[in-house]
Amino acid sequence: MKADHTKVERYLKTARGQIDGILRMMEDDRYCIDISTQIMATQALLGKANREILAAHMRSCVLEAQDEEKREEKIEEMIKIIDKLAK
Repeated sequence: MKADHTKVERYLKTARGQIDGILRMMEDDRYCIDISTQIMATQALLGKANREILAAHMRSCVLEAQDEEKREEKIEEMIKIIDKLAK
């Protein structure tokens, strides 16, 4: 993986901490909207981590593909991921 490991790790560790916090909120029977807000914040962090990884993939794996066939294969992978993100 050629993404900025420090940045991606920071996003993922923060998301993990938020998930632990959400679980505590649920155990404490906190207000549903507050829990939902924290879930959305966690999803946003995971999205940032994913975008960082995908951007690095495009900048490295796709551009460094040895031949046209490999490039097309990498592009198709990206199209499939984008389709999943759009759902």
